Amino acid sequence: MARPTAFASLFGRSPIKPMQEHISIVLQCAEQVPALFEALCKDDQDGVLAAKGKIFELEEKADEIKNQLRAHLPKSLLLPVDRRDLLEVLDLQDSIADSAQDIAGLLMERPMEVPEELKEPLIALTRRCVDACAQSSKIINELDELVATGFRGPESDRVSAMVDELNQIESDTDEMGMAITHQLFALEDRMKPVSVFFWYQLIQWIGDLADYAEKVGNRLRLLMAR
Repeated sequence: MARPTAFASLFGRSPIKPMQEHISIVLQCAEQVPALFEALCKDDQDGVLAAKGKIFELEEKADEIKNQLRAHLPKSLLLPVDRRDLLEVLDLQDSIADSAQDIAGLLMERPMEVPEELKEPLIALTRRCVDACAQSSKIINELDELVATGFRGPESDRVSAMVDELNQIESDTDEMGMAITHQLFALEDRMKPVSVFFWYQLIQWIGDLADYAEKVGNRLRLLMAR
């Protein structure tokens, strides 16, 4: 019974605080992805295992908050936002942690060797994707102010500018991902076909971190436009 009691304390009278707690855990989960690839590039299996363990632990914590919030969120809210909208944002947040877990899971299931030409750009891509996740976390941390102002006024304008910045970060990750894909294409003749396939998959999943972060921001922008 301790878990519901702890969650009830977090929940209080509004779902906003647990939404913010959830994105905080999700961000910590995403922040382990660069460490995962840094260890992989150094052929540091202990480091890979450590990062993988943290990702799985944090993803589980995020799932716990998500499930508790879904179970306790009232059918009707005394807030200027629909219950379904909050649940949609919550699912998008959770997809960031799920993507991090997918990446870690694949790297544990199949040993992957990083071509020397991909090491630096891969780490740069993971860090920029985490920048997108951090920006989405900042936006969600403004949600209580948005609710208090009815998604209108200067606060709405400020958050809209933050979403614009998030969109730019995600565009950066798209360009970086395409550049790495082109580099991988140039290396295909030197690699086993199955390794090439899994590297394309990993690059896509890394990009998903930023894609889902952007979707979180864009979903809030839609709420502000209503």
